[in-house]
Amino acid sequence: MSSIRRVVVTGLGAITPLGSTVATYWEGLKNGVSGAAPITRFDATKFKTRFACEVKNYNATDYFERKQGPKMDLFTQFAVIASDEAIADAGLLEGVDKDRVGVIWGSGIGGLRSLQEECFQFERGDGTPRYSPFFIPRMIADSSSGNISIKNGFRGPNFVTTSACASSNDALIAAFNNIRLGIADAIVTGGSEAAITESGVGGFNALKAMSERNDDPASASRPYDKERDGFVLGEGAGALVLEEYEHAKARGAKIYAEVIGGGMSSDAYHITAPDPSGSGVVLVMRNALRDAGIEPHEVDYINTHGTSTPLGDGAEIKAIETVFGEHAPKLNISSTKSMTGHLLGGAGGIEAVASILAIKHGIVPPTINLHTPDPEINQALNFTPNVAQHREVNVALSNTFGFGGHNTSVLFRKLAE
Repeated sequence: MSSIRRVVVTGLGAITPLGSTVATYWEGLKNGVSGAAPITRFDATKFKTRFACEVKNYNATDYFERKQGPKMDLFTQFAVIASDEAIADAGLLEGVDKDRVGVIWGSGIGGLRSLQEECFQFERGDGTPRYSPFFIPRMIADSSSGNISIKNGFRGPNFVTTSACASSNDALIAAFNNIRLGIADAIVTGGSEAAITESGVGGFNALKAMSERNDDPASASRPYDKERDGFVLGEGAGALVLEEYEHAKARGAKIYAEVIGGGMSSDAYHITAPDPSGSGVVLVMRNALRDAGIEPHEVDYINTHGTSTPLGDGAEIKAIETVFGEHAPKLNISSTKSMTGHLLGGAGGIEAVASILAIKHGIVPPTINLHTPDPEINQALNFTPNVAQHREVNVALSNTFGFGGHNTSVLFRKLAE
Protein backbone atom coordinates (compact mmCIF):
# COMPACT_ATOMS: atom_id res chain seq x y z
CA MET A 1 0.00 0.00 0.00
CA SER A 2 1.24 3.48 -0.84
CA SER A 3 2.04 5.86 2.02
CA ILE A 4 -0.69 8.29 3.07
CA ARG A 5 -0.44 11.55 1.14
CA ARG A 6 -1.87 15.01 1.82
CA VAL A 7 -4.83 16.18 -0.28
CA VAL A 8 -5.63 19.79 -1.15
CA VAL A 9 -8.31 21.68 -3.06
CA THR A 10 -7.00 23.48 -6.15
CA GLY A 11 -10.18 24.30 -8.07
CA LEU A 12 -13.81 25.23 -7.42
CA GLY A 13 -16.89 25.37 -9.63
CA ALA A 14 -20.59 25.96 -9.05
CA ILE A 15 -23.92 26.49 -10.77
CA THR A 16 -26.59 27.22 -8.17
CA PRO A 17 -29.91 28.96 -7.50
CA LEU A 18 -27.87 31.97 -6.30
CA GLY A 19 -25.61 32.25 -9.32
CA SER A 20 -24.01 30.29 -12.14
CA THR A 21 -20.39 30.76 -11.09
CA VAL A 22 -18.49 30.42 -7.83
CA ALA A 23 -18.18 34.21 -7.56
CA THR A 24 -21.92 34.90 -7.96
CA TYR A 25 -22.81 32.00 -5.67
CA TRP A 26 -20.52 33.37 -2.95
CA GLU A 27 -21.94 36.88 -3.31
CA GLY A 28 -25.43 35.49 -2.81
CA LEU A 29 -24.37 33.53 0.25
CA LYS A 30 -22.57 36.48 1.85
CA ASN A 31 -25.56 38.74 1.30
CA GLY A 32 -28.18 36.30 2.58
CA VAL A 33 -30.07 36.03 -0.71
CA SER A 34 -32.88 33.51 -1.05
CA GLY A 35 -32.95 31.50 -4.27
CA ALA A 36 -36.58 30.42 -3.81
CA ALA A 37 -39.27 31.55 -6.26
CA PRO A 38 -42.32 30.15 -8.08
CA ILE A 39 -41.47 27.16 -10.29
CA THR A 40 -40.97 28.02 -13.96
CA ARG A 41 -39.93 24.61 -15.35
CA PHE A 42 -43.51 23.30 -15.46
CA ASP A 43 -47.05 24.28 -14.44
CA ALA A 44 -47.03 23.67 -10.69
CA THR A 45 -50.46 25.10 -9.92
CA LYS A 46 -51.93 21.69 -9.05
CA PHE A 47 -49.18 20.80 -6.58
CA LYS A 48 -49.13 21.44 -2.84
CA THR A 49 -45.73 23.09 -3.28
CA ARG A 50 -45.50 25.53 -6.16
CA PHE A 51 -42.02 27.00 -5.64
CA ALA A 52 -38.40 25.84 -5.58
CA CYS A 53 -34.83 27.08 -5.84
CA GLU A 54 -34.20 26.85 -9.58
CA VAL A 55 -31.02 27.82 -11.41
CA LYS A 56 -32.11 31.17 -12.82
CA ASN A 57 -32.33 31.96 -16.55
CA TYR A 58 -30.72 28.67 -17.51
CA ASN A 59 -30.33 27.95 -21.22
CA ALA A 60 -28.31 24.93 -22.30
CA THR A 61 -27.25 26.64 -25.52
CA ASP A 62 -25.23 29.12 -23.44
CA TYR A 63 -22.95 26.23 -22.50
CA PHE A 64 -23.31 23.46 -25.09
CA GLU A 65 -23.44 23.09 -28.86
CA ARG A 66 -26.94 22.66 -30.25
CA LYS A 67 -26.73 18.88 -30.65
CA GLN A 68 -24.67 18.27 -27.51
CA GLY A 69 -27.02 19.51 -24.78
CA PRO A 70 -30.00 17.27 -25.63
CA LYS A 71 -27.80 14.19 -25.21
CA MET A 72 -27.43 14.95 -21.51
CA ASP A 73 -29.99 15.18 -18.73
CA LEU A 74 -30.06 18.49 -16.88
CA PHE A 75 -28.23 17.05 -13.87
CA THR A 76 -25.34 16.04 -16.16
CA GLN A 77 -25.33 19.44 -17.85
CA PHE A 78 -24.97 21.03 -14.42
CA ALA A 79 -22.17 18.58 -13.55
CA VAL A 80 -20.21 19.43 -16.70
CA ILE A 81 -20.69 23.19 -16.25
CA ALA A 82 -19.50 23.22 -12.63
CA SER A 83 -16.62 20.87 -13.44
CA ASP A 84 -15.52 23.04 -16.35
CA GLU A 85 -15.19 25.98 -13.98
CA ALA A 86 -13.30 23.96 -11.37
CA ILE A 87 -10.93 22.43 -13.93
CA ALA A 88 -10.17 25.84 -15.45
CA ASP A 89 -9.73 27.31 -11.96
CA ALA A 90 -7.21 24.59 -11.13
CA GLY A 91 -5.45 24.77 -14.51
CA LEU A 92 -5.74 21.00 -14.61
CA LEU A 93 -5.64 20.41 -18.36
CA GLU A 94 -2.00 21.32 -18.90
CA GLY A 95 1.07 19.44 -17.73
CA VAL A 96 -0.67 16.56 -15.92
CA ASP A 97 -0.73 12.82 -16.56
CA LYS A 98 -4.37 12.27 -17.47
CA ASP A 99 -4.02 8.57 -16.70
CA ARG A 100 -3.77 9.65 -13.05
CA VAL A 101 -6.65 12.16 -13.06
CA GLY A 102 -10.09 10.79 -12.22
CA VAL A 103 -13.70 11.85 -11.79
CA ILE A 104 -15.77 10.73 -8.80
CA TRP A 105 -19.18 12.39 -8.74
CA GLY A 106 -22.30 12.25 -6.58
CA SER A 107 -25.97 12.23 -7.51
CA GLY A 108 -28.83 10.88 -5.46
CA ILE A 109 -31.41 10.61 -8.24
CA GLY A 110 -29.67 11.08 -11.59
CA GLY A 111 -31.70 11.68 -14.75
CA LEU A 112 -35.17 12.01 -13.27
CA ARG A 113 -36.26 14.46 -15.95
CA SER A 114 -35.23 12.10 -18.74
CA LEU A 115 -37.02 9.16 -17.12
CA GLN A 116 -40.17 11.21 -16.65
CA GLU A 117 -40.17 12.62 -20.19
CA GLU A 118 -39.76 9.21 -21.82
CA CYS A 119 -42.55 7.70 -19.71
CA PHE A 120 -44.86 10.64 -20.47
CA GLN A 121 -44.07 10.30 -24.18
CA PHE A 122 -44.87 6.59 -24.11
CA GLU A 123 -48.22 7.24 -22.42
CA ARG A 124 -49.09 9.88 -25.02
CA GLY A 125 -48.24 7.53 -27.89
CA ASP A 126 -50.13 4.72 -29.55
CA GLY A 127 -48.71 2.03 -27.27
CA THR A 128 -45.80 1.18 -29.56
CA PRO A 129 -42.61 1.27 -27.45
CA ARG A 130 -40.69 4.14 -29.03
CA TYR A 131 -37.84 5.38 -26.86
CA SER A 132 -34.99 7.73 -27.60
CA PRO A 133 -31.60 6.03 -28.09
CA PHE A 134 -30.29 8.64 -25.65
CA PHE A 135 -32.82 7.71 -22.94
CA ILE A 136 -30.64 5.32 -20.93
CA PRO A 137 -27.38 7.29 -21.30
CA ARG A 138 -29.22 10.45 -20.16
CA MET A 139 -30.93 8.78 -17.24
CA ILE A 140 -28.17 6.78 -15.53
CA ALA A 141 -26.39 8.60 -12.72
CA ASP A 142 -22.89 7.75 -13.92
CA SER A 143 -23.43 9.71 -17.14
CA SER A 144 -22.28 12.73 -15.11
CA SER A 145 -18.80 11.42 -14.31
CA GLY A 146 -18.59 9.78 -17.72
CA ASN A 147 -19.27 13.01 -19.61
CA ILE A 148 -16.77 14.97 -17.49
CA SER A 149 -14.13 12.33 -18.13
CA ILE A 150 -14.82 12.08 -21.87
CA LYS A 151 -14.72 15.84 -22.38
CA ASN A 152 -11.36 16.21 -20.63
CA GLY A 153 -9.66 12.91 -21.40
CA PHE A 154 -9.29 11.94 -17.72
CA ARG A 155 -8.56 8.20 -17.56
CA GLY A 156 -8.18 7.68 -13.81
CA PRO A 157 -10.85 6.32 -11.41
CA ASN A 158 -14.32 7.15 -12.66
CA PHE A 159 -17.61 6.42 -10.91
CA VAL A 160 -20.65 7.92 -9.18
CA THR A 161 -21.75 7.58 -5.57
CA THR A 162 -25.47 7.39 -4.84
CA SER A 163 -26.52 7.69 -1.20
CA ALA A 164 -29.42 10.14 -1.40
CA CYS A 165 -28.49 13.52 0.09
CA ALA A 166 -25.10 12.25 1.30
CA SER A 167 -23.99 11.44 -2.27
CA SER A 168 -21.66 14.41 -2.85
CA ASN A 169 -19.82 14.00 0.43
CA ASP A 170 -19.41 10.28 -0.20
CA ALA A 171 -17.90 11.20 -3.59
CA LEU A 172 -15.56 13.67 -1.88
CA ILE A 173 -14.40 11.07 0.61
CA ALA A 174 -13.86 8.50 -2.15
CA ALA A 175 -11.80 11.05 -4.10
CA PHE A 176 -9.85 11.96 -0.95
CA ASN A 177 -9.04 8.31 -0.28
CA ASN A 178 -8.05 7.54 -3.88
CA ILE A 179 -5.55 10.38 -3.81
CA ARG A 180 -4.10 9.86 -0.35
CA LEU A 181 -3.61 6.16 -1.05
CA GLY A 182 -1.74 6.92 -4.28
CA ILE A 183 -4.32 5.63 -6.77
CA ALA A 184 -4.64 9.05 -8.45
CA ASP A 185 -2.88 12.42 -8.40
CA ALA A 186 -6.01 14.54 -8.91
CA ILE A 187 -9.74 13.94 -9.02
CA VAL A 188 -12.65 16.12 -10.07
CA THR A 189 -15.40 15.56 -7.53
CA GLY A 190 -18.63 17.04 -6.22
CA GLY A 191 -22.26 16.45 -7.07
CA SER A 192 -25.30 17.57 -9.01
CA GLU A 193 -29.06 17.18 -9.05
CA ALA A 194 -31.97 18.37 -11.18
CA ALA A 195 -35.12 17.00 -9.57
CA ILE A 196 -37.42 20.01 -9.96
CA THR A 197 -39.89 18.05 -12.07
CA GLU A 198 -43.50 17.00 -11.70
CA SER A 199 -42.44 13.62 -10.33
CA GLY A 200 -39.84 15.12 -8.02
CA VAL A 201 -42.15 17.72 -6.52
CA GLY A 202 -45.10 15.33 -6.39
CA GLY A 203 -43.05 12.60 -4.77
CA PHE A 204 -41.61 14.79 -2.02
CA ASN A 205 -45.04 16.34 -1.43
CA ALA A 206 -46.43 12.84 -0.92
CA LEU A 207 -43.76 12.30 1.74
CA LYS A 208 -44.84 15.56 3.42
CA ALA A 209 -41.18 16.56 3.35
CA MET A 210 -41.37 19.93 1.57
CA SER A 211 -42.50 23.35 2.71
CA GLU A 212 -45.88 24.51 1.41
CA ARG A 213 -45.31 28.20 2.15
CA ASN A 214 -46.49 29.24 -1.32
CA ASP A 215 -47.41 32.76 -0.21
CA ASP A 216 -43.79 33.60 0.66
CA PRO A 217 -41.26 31.28 -1.00
CA ALA A 218 -38.25 33.41 -0.06
CA SER A 219 -38.85 32.75 3.64
CA ALA A 220 -39.85 29.09 3.30
CA SER A 221 -36.47 27.51 4.03
CA ARG A 222 -35.95 28.40 7.69
CA PRO A 223 -33.68 25.92 9.48
CA TYR A 224 -33.88 26.00 13.30
CA ASP A 225 -36.87 28.34 13.24
CA LYS A 226 -40.00 27.32 15.15
CA GLU A 227 -42.17 27.93 12.07
CA ARG A 228 -40.25 25.66 9.68
CA ASP A 229 -42.47 23.26 7.75
CA GLY A 230 -40.15 21.33 5.44
CA PHE A 231 -37.33 21.72 2.95
CA VAL A 232 -37.28 23.66 -0.30
CA LEU A 233 -36.16 21.75 -3.39
CA GLY A 234 -33.07 23.10 -5.17
CA GLU A 235 -30.95 22.19 -8.19
CA GLY A 236 -27.46 22.74 -9.54
CA ALA A 237 -23.94 21.45 -8.98
CA GLY A 238 -20.81 22.05 -6.97
CA ALA A 239 -17.39 20.84 -8.14
CA LEU A 240 -13.94 20.62 -6.57
CA VAL A 241 -10.56 19.58 -7.87
CA LEU A 242 -8.79 17.54 -5.21
CA GLU A 243 -5.08 17.06 -5.70
CA GLU A 244 -2.11 15.51 -3.97
CA TYR A 245 -0.23 18.29 -2.17
CA GLU A 246 3.23 17.77 -3.68
CA HIS A 247 1.72 17.34 -7.16
CA ALA A 248 -0.12 20.66 -6.77
CA LYS A 249 3.00 22.42 -5.49
CA ALA A 250 5.14 21.08 -8.32
CA ARG A 251 2.89 22.60 -10.96
CA GLY A 252 2.41 25.88 -9.07
CA ALA A 253 -1.31 25.46 -8.46
CA LYS A 254 -3.09 27.77 -6.05
CA ILE A 255 -4.42 25.97 -3.00
CA TYR A 256 -7.72 26.88 -1.34
CA ALA A 257 -7.61 24.48 1.61
CA GLU A 258 -6.58 21.02 2.71
CA VAL A 259 -8.96 18.08 3.03
CA ILE A 260 -8.05 16.51 6.36
CA GLY A 261 -10.72 13.92 7.10
CA GLY A 262 -13.99 12.26 6.31
CA GLY A 263 -16.47 10.24 8.30
CA MET A 264 -19.36 7.94 7.40
CA SER A 265 -22.04 6.24 9.46
CA SER A 266 -25.58 4.90 9.30
CA ASP A 267 -28.54 5.69 11.52
CA ALA A 268 -29.85 2.13 10.98
CA TYR A 269 -33.20 3.54 12.03
CA HIS A 270 -35.74 4.40 9.28
CA ILE A 271 -35.90 4.68 5.48
CA THR A 272 -36.69 8.43 5.55
CA ALA A 273 -36.75 9.75 9.13
CA PRO A 274 -33.56 10.56 11.02
CA ASP A 275 -32.86 8.95 14.38
CA PRO A 276 -34.25 11.66 16.71
CA SER A 277 -31.52 10.95 19.26
CA GLY A 278 -28.89 12.07 16.75
CA SER A 279 -26.71 9.03 17.55
CA GLY A 280 -25.77 8.38 13.91
CA VAL A 281 -24.75 12.01 13.50
CA VAL A 282 -22.65 11.86 16.66
CA LEU A 283 -20.88 8.84 15.22
CA VAL A 284 -20.21 10.37 11.80
CA MET A 285 -18.74 13.60 13.18
CA ARG A 286 -16.56 11.69 15.62
CA ASN A 287 -15.40 9.44 12.79
CA ALA A 288 -14.43 12.50 10.74
CA LEU A 289 -12.54 14.08 13.63
CA ARG A 290 -10.73 10.82 14.31
CA ASP A 291 -9.79 10.44 10.65
CA ALA A 292 -8.42 13.99 10.63
CA GLY A 293 -6.56 13.52 13.91
CA ILE A 294 -7.99 16.69 15.44
CA GLU A 295 -9.98 17.55 18.56
CA PRO A 296 -13.49 19.07 18.61
CA HIS A 297 -12.22 22.43 19.90
CA GLU A 298 -10.19 22.90 16.71
CA VAL A 299 -13.32 23.22 14.56
CA ASP A 300 -14.50 26.80 13.91
CA TYR A 301 -17.47 26.43 11.56
CA ILE A 302 -20.03 23.74 10.75
CA ASN A 303 -21.99 23.93 7.52
CA THR A 304 -24.88 21.84 8.77
CA HIS A 305 -27.23 19.56 6.89
CA GLY A 306 -29.95 21.88 8.23
CA THR A 307 -32.78 21.12 5.80
CA SER A 308 -35.54 23.04 7.65
CA THR A 309 -37.43 19.87 8.56
CA PRO A 310 -38.92 19.59 12.06
CA LEU A 311 -37.16 16.32 12.95
CA GLY A 312 -33.85 16.63 11.15
CA ASP A 313 -32.72 20.00 12.45
CA GLY A 314 -33.20 19.06 16.07
CA ALA A 315 -31.39 15.73 15.79
CA GLU A 316 -28.34 17.36 14.19
CA ILE A 317 -28.10 20.06 16.86
CA LYS A 318 -28.37 17.47 19.64
CA ALA A 319 -25.48 15.64 18.01
CA ILE A 320 -23.38 18.80 17.73
CA GLU A 321 -23.92 19.53 21.42
CA THR A 322 -22.86 15.97 22.29
CA VAL A 323 -19.72 15.95 20.14
CA PHE A 324 -18.52 19.50 20.81
CA GLY A 325 -19.65 19.95 24.41
CA GLU A 326 -18.40 23.19 25.95
CA HIS A 327 -16.95 24.24 22.60
CA ALA A 328 -20.36 24.14 20.86
CA PRO A 329 -21.35 27.76 21.72
CA LYS A 330 -18.00 28.96 20.32
CA LEU A 331 -18.71 27.47 16.91
CA ASN A 332 -20.35 29.26 14.03
CA ILE A 333 -23.13 27.08 12.69
CA SER A 334 -25.09 27.84 9.54
CA SER A 335 -27.33 26.16 7.02
CA THR A 336 -26.76 27.55 3.55
CA LYS A 337 -29.82 25.53 2.46
CA SER A 338 -31.80 28.45 3.87
CA MET A 339 -30.66 30.26 0.71
CA THR A 340 -30.00 27.57 -1.92
CA GLY A 341 -32.72 25.11 -0.98
CA HIS A 342 -31.84 21.44 -0.79
CA LEU A 343 -29.91 20.09 -3.78
CA LEU A 344 -30.37 16.50 -2.56
CA GLY A 345 -27.40 14.53 -3.91
CA GLY A 346 -25.77 17.76 -5.06
CA ALA A 347 -26.00 19.47 -1.67
CA GLY A 348 -22.59 18.37 -0.41
CA GLY A 349 -20.90 19.75 -3.52
CA ILE A 350 -22.07 23.33 -3.18
CA GLU A 351 -21.79 23.20 0.62
CA ALA A 352 -18.17 22.06 0.39
CA VAL A 353 -17.52 25.07 -1.84
CA ALA A 354 -19.20 27.33 0.74
CA SER A 355 -17.14 25.82 3.58
CA ILE A 356 -13.88 26.30 1.69
CA LEU A 357 -14.72 29.90 0.81
CA ALA A 358 -15.53 30.56 4.48
CA ILE A 359 -11.97 29.45 5.26
CA LYS A 360 -10.49 31.51 2.42
CA HIS A 361 -12.35 34.76 3.16
CA GLY A 362 -12.92 34.54 6.91
CA ILE A 363 -16.66 34.98 6.43
CA VAL A 364 -19.36 32.60 7.64
CA PRO A 365 -22.49 32.70 5.47
CA PRO A 366 -25.73 33.09 7.42
CA THR A 367 -28.76 31.00 8.20
CA ILE A 368 -31.48 33.26 6.85
CA ASN A 369 -35.15 33.32 7.89
CA LEU A 370 -34.28 32.54 11.50
CA HIS A 371 -36.71 34.84 13.28
CA THR A 372 -38.71 32.75 15.76
CA PRO A 373 -36.42 30.67 17.97
CA ASP A 374 -37.52 27.06 18.39
CA PRO A 375 -37.59 26.34 22.12
CA GLU A 376 -36.78 22.69 21.38
CA ILE A 377 -33.43 23.70 19.82
CA ASN A 378 -30.66 25.28 21.88
CA GLN A 379 -30.71 28.88 20.65
CA ALA A 380 -27.66 29.66 22.80
CA LEU A 381 -25.63 28.28 19.93
CA ASN A 382 -24.45 30.67 17.21
CA PHE A 383 -26.55 29.82 14.17
CA THR A 384 -25.17 32.87 12.29
CA PRO A 385 -28.72 34.24 12.09
CA ASN A 386 -29.73 36.25 9.04
CA VAL A 387 -26.42 38.11 8.53
CA ALA A 388 -22.97 36.79 7.60
CA GLN A 389 -20.30 36.99 10.31
CA HIS A 390 -16.60 37.70 9.98
CA ARG A 391 -14.28 35.38 11.89
CA GLU A 392 -11.13 33.42 11.26
CA VAL A 393 -12.04 29.94 10.06
CA ASN A 394 -9.16 27.49 10.23
CA VAL A 395 -11.23 24.29 10.21
CA ALA A 396 -14.69 23.79 8.69
CA LEU A 397 -16.91 20.71 8.92
CA SER A 398 -19.57 20.00 6.29
CA ASN A 399 -22.41 17.57 7.13
CA THR A 400 -24.73 15.75 4.73
CA PHE A 401 -27.33 13.12 5.63
CA GLY A 402 -29.53 11.08 3.29
CA PHE A 403 -32.78 9.13 3.29
CA GLY A 404 -31.92 5.62 4.39
CA GLY A 405 -29.84 6.88 7.28
CA HIS A 406 -26.67 7.69 5.32
CA ASN A 407 -24.47 10.19 7.20
CA THR A 408 -21.28 11.76 5.87
CA SER A 409 -19.01 14.52 7.22
CA VAL A 410 -15.98 16.13 5.58
CA LEU A 411 -13.34 18.33 7.24
CA PHE A 412 -11.40 21.12 5.52
CA ARG A 413 -8.51 23.13 7.02
CA LYS A 414 -6.62 26.24 6.08
CA LEU A 415 -3.37 25.03 4.53
CA ALA A 416 -0.49 24.68 6.97
CA GLU A 417 2.80 24.49 5.07
